[in-house]
Amino acid sequence: MNAKDVASIEQATLAAVAPATVEEREGWLLPVDHGTIGRARSAVPLQHTHAEPGVLGRIEAYYAARGLPAVFRLATDACFDGLRHELRQRGYRADKPTLVQLGTVARMRDVSSQVSAEVHAAPDAAWTALFLGEGFDPVDGACRVRALSRAQGSVHASVREGGQVLAGGVAAFDHGWVSVHGMRTVAGHRGRGLAGRVLAGLADIARERGHGTGLPAGGGQQHRRAGVIPSRGL
Repeated sequence: MNAKDVASIEQATLAAVAPATVEEREGWLLPVDHGTIGRARSAVPLQHTHAEPGVLGRIEAYYAARGLPAVFRLATDACFDGLRHELRQRGYRADKPTLVQLGTVARMRDVSSQVSAEVHAAPDAAWTALFLGEGFDPVDGACRVRALSRAQGSVHASVREGGQVLAGGVAAFDHGWVSVHGMRTVAGHRGRGLAGRVLAGLADIARERGHGTGLPAGGGQQHRRAGVIPSRGL
């Protein structure tokens, strides 16, 4: 994975979670949002290189001017050791590690031999209800539905029985990547391969749009079956 890939993955990620605003300054993406999605409100560098002196203070000032605390999303690469040390000295602590995994659309499609999920351009009430139901935080769920629905060109997959959405997910298409977000399965229906059907449905749309590389978020069993590879440092 090269420097161009790193930058495009970060750009694609923010396009998918659709923060209220995003600015690029000094080689960092600075999203601003008042929702619950961490990636939509945390500063992230576009390159895995040593940061400019004083950049943390300038980013803190940027967020303070907008009434928000600064949150930084840093890769595990050694080039950020100095930044991590400075952040700890400023009172920051590490929280919510995020694993980014890469794979091909073909492998994602092959994860399931069952009928693939149905896919729509926009979520309906049944799809939204999946995020608000038992076992999920309804406030966080409502925020994620709004954010994932704002992303331009995204599609929403679902597996339904009796009018109820039992599993769902979203695929966003930006900067050459297909990124998968919002994977959910109703607790009582896990282990039936429903998430695999969701991935297969999203892969079908990705193929139709001419994409070959996927960027599934998270690290669940279905992602491992899909042959995704952890991407060091992202």
